[in-house]
Amino acid sequence: MTISPSDPFATPDHLRSPVRRLRGRLPSAVTLWTAPGPAGLTVSSTMVVDGEPGRLLGVLDEESELWEAIEDAGRFAVTVLTSQDRQLGDRFAGLMPAPGGLFAGGDWEETGYGPVPAGRTGWAGWAGCRLDQARPMGWGLLVEATIETVDLGEAQPPLVHYRGRYRELS
Repeated sequence: MTISPSDPFATPDHLRSPVRRLRGRLPSAVTLWTAPGPAGLTVSSTMVVDGEPGRLLGVLDEESELWEAIEDAGRFAVTVLTSQDRQLGDRFAGLMPAPGGLFAGGDWEETGYGPVPAGRTGWAGWAGCRLDQARPMGWGLLVEATIETVDLGEAQPPLVHYRGRYRELS
């Protein structure tokens, strides 16, 4: 008896949404969005737009605790996750248990935009953002914000989400 290399319960490709399949073929950086409250969520639909001022766009679940906290505070932090942050990404995505709450594990630095991971070596950085507007987009909420502060660490390969899994750039 052999074990099949594919998931026998997976929806066949020809029955899956072509838009979702296209999205899965576009690698995206994994970020952690946090807001005062605290609340947080792993987000892989983040885009930074350069300009004066710099802007940040992302798609969130409008029913998430994070969106409620962002709406209340009018600001939030976005941390770029690295290959060392897989467990952190899973915890805030709801894929890993978080005994004591999402922020119970690890060290956190309080900022005016929300908590950010503290005491890290080899981290990529974070941005403090002010909420400008949000509107429905597909099955999510397109959030638009102005970047008010950026704290960069050393350039590190980001954690990337591609075809349903985390990947690392080499």
